[in-house]
Amino acid sequence: MMNGSRICRILVYILFSRATLCQRSYFDPKANNSDMFMLGDDVNGFNMNEDQIVKFIKPLDRGPYFDTSATKNVTSLVGKTGHLNCRIKNLGNKTVSWIRHRDLHLLTVAESTYTSDQRFSSIYNKQTGDWSLQIKYPQIRDSGVYECQVSTTPPVGYTMLFSVVEPITSIPGGPELYIDLGSTVNLTCIVKHLPDPPLMVHWTHNNQEINYDSPRGGVSVITEKGDITTSYLLIQRAQISDSGRYSCLPSNANSKSVNVHILNGDHPAAVQGANTILGHSLNVLVFIMVIARI
Repeated sequence: MMNGSRICRILVYILFSRATLCQRSYFDPKANNSDMFMLGDDVNGFNMNEDQIVKFIKPLDRGPYFDTSATKNVTSLVGKTGHLNCRIKNLGNKTVSWIRHRDLHLLTVAESTYTSDQRFSSIYNKQTGDWSLQIKYPQIRDSGVYECQVSTTPPVGYTMLFSVVEPITSIPGGPELYIDLGSTVNLTCIVKHLPDPPLMVHWTHNNQEINYDSPRGGVSVITEKGDITTSYLLIQRAQISDSGRYSCLPSNANSKSVNVHILNGDHPAAVQGANTILGHSLNVLVFIMVIARI
């Protein structure tokens, strides 16, 4: 490896060559970059072109730095191990630490954990040079800013935002739904706050998985996956036997249930939820009458 004086001589060589080119350009407009090195190809024992010198000088001139191509925002599910990845170039003999900004708590130094919370650990990948902060069984309270810091003088750091989310599964209109006999039951299951859409969304009736090919017929499901996943359970020509507890079970989120009541009313063609709306209206009416009598 070249020492400091040798590097300085290379830099002087570059400056001398550029000054010479500038002087030649003034008197000779035809001067080009190749002329830069004609005046000393072997000065001080060197025979290098500028690209070679710059290629050599650049990594020596720059200390540790972060590869910013990786995402700075990481989302993890409650209870599912999360990883914050930090890639560092030219680390040399410097040390990598992880710090939690919320309380400026030092979590790890190199591959050693410096906190009593053993859910935190640092993992080093020798092949890629990545330093990852691993957080086991993350909870909502673990959300916040974390910093990957290198022990330069002064220290340099790279901050990342870690978000821990708890998926929300909901069935609008629940927990009790009243449907007229012969109507179409339309149960909608909405799943939010998932890093990835669920692989499957299962539906059960009274804890039994629904058979969409049963002799009864008229039962189908449509699932639309995305940032918000929506699954529709359609039951045509509702029967009394269709009453019961229906549950939506996403493969990577909490389940949600609703109780369906099939009513043998006078208007079998009534739309879903009409009875619920009527019930609320009657409650408001009774409340108004009570207030009026006071």
